[in-house]
Amino acid sequence: MLSPEAAATETLSERYRKVRATSLSLIDDLRPEDTVVQTMPDVSPTKWHLAHVTWFFERFVLEPHAENYSRFDEQFHYLFNSYYVTAGEMHARPKRGLLSRPTLVEVLDYRAHVDAAVLQLLQTDAAVEDVADLITLGLNHEQQHQELLLTDIKHVFSCNPLQPAVSHSLAEPPVASVPAYSFADGDDGIHRIGATNEAFCFDNETPRHDALLHPHRIGNRLVSSGEYRDFIKAGGYRKPGLWLSDGWAVVNERGWNRPLYWDEALETEFTLGGTREIVDDAPVCHVSYYEADAFARWAGARLPTEFEWESAAAKQPVRGNLLECMYWHPVAADAPQHFGDAWEWTSSAYTPYPGFTPLAGSLGEYNGKFMCNQVTVRGGSCVTATDHIRASYRSFFYPDARWQFLGIRLAKDGHD
Repeated sequence: MLSPEAAATETLSERYRKVRATSLSLIDDLRPEDTVVQTMPDVSPTKWHLAHVTWFFERFVLEPHAENYSRFDEQFHYLFNSYYVTAGEMHARPKRGLLSRPTLVEVLDYRAHVDAAVLQLLQTDAAVEDVADLITLGLNHEQQHQELLLTDIKHVFSCNPLQPAVSHSLAEPPVASVPAYSFADGDDGIHRIGATNEAFCFDNETPRHDALLHPHRIGNRLVSSGEYRDFIKAGGYRKPGLWLSDGWAVVNERGWNRPLYWDEALETEFTLGGTREIVDDAPVCHVSYYEADAFARWAGARLPTEFEWESAAAKQPVRGNLLECMYWHPVAADAPQHFGDAWEWTSSAYTPYPGFTPLAGSLGEYNGKFMCNQVTVRGGSCVTATDHIRASYRSFFYPDARWQFLGIRLAKDGHD
């Protein structure tokens, strides 16, 4: 993916072509049968992702703004709406895997139909002024679904006894030794939090506002797989005193005793490149908020608030070209603290910022209506588009979610 600097020099038409082409490049090694499967309600079939992001452009860009535009298929409006209740009825999310039709070929034809119409619309300057913000939002929305496409197909393939690789061309992960876990003093006092509006952001990153940070220290890196294995071997999953009540109930109900995708022997993990040996110095991924919180307690620490996290991230580098890597980058011993290998659980509930105003109309359903009973995660992961990894970027998951690339950074109260 392009860096934010390179993206700024593109025309909107060029950016549209590149983002849309990237989505198709992610299915190069898949077969049509792979694109239909849904393994749990949180996972959507690959084919559905490709169609839904196309529906977004059709519904919110073309229908209101392209003169004489005709829908590719009237039934697609129902099939590929996700959660925009004000835009009309939709097919039930847990049943998306039942959609053997339309076929993948028909979905790709749908994409081509919509692409031609959008690019034609962008040929006139007046049209660009009308739809530029909508298309920019749609492209960022598609990049989010590129990430979901990868995390979802990973779950699908992990449930297949053959455990196929999403891509056999993925390079072996680099080998490096992580530095000892340490804590640096974070900022305290009143600090500005949220997007600066100097570049694209989602509405949930706004408005920029003051937040009070108490004295704290924040970890120099993500918790590693080796450190998490130590937690397991120390009986972490068998000690109720480490767990929140809801977390302890989930662990026992679901029989959790290790991260998602790790084998029972704690030796291998399933990755986008197939089954591989667990690398101790790699960040541990695919852990729930409950597991992250329990590990933090075991380590004599806690999870950072999202405001502590943002204050630290604003001063540190992030990884680039992660969508091409689709794995992770261990931290070299002399490397600075960085962000972007895995989404990082915070201790903050996903709630609106003071003065938050959702987007107008149906697009106001994009983020705001989910601000209840979920936990904020920060940063991005090894399958997040590079230009989404920014200090103010925030997403959200239920505390039992594990199928995303979710990791752990620790914090402590007070200063050294």
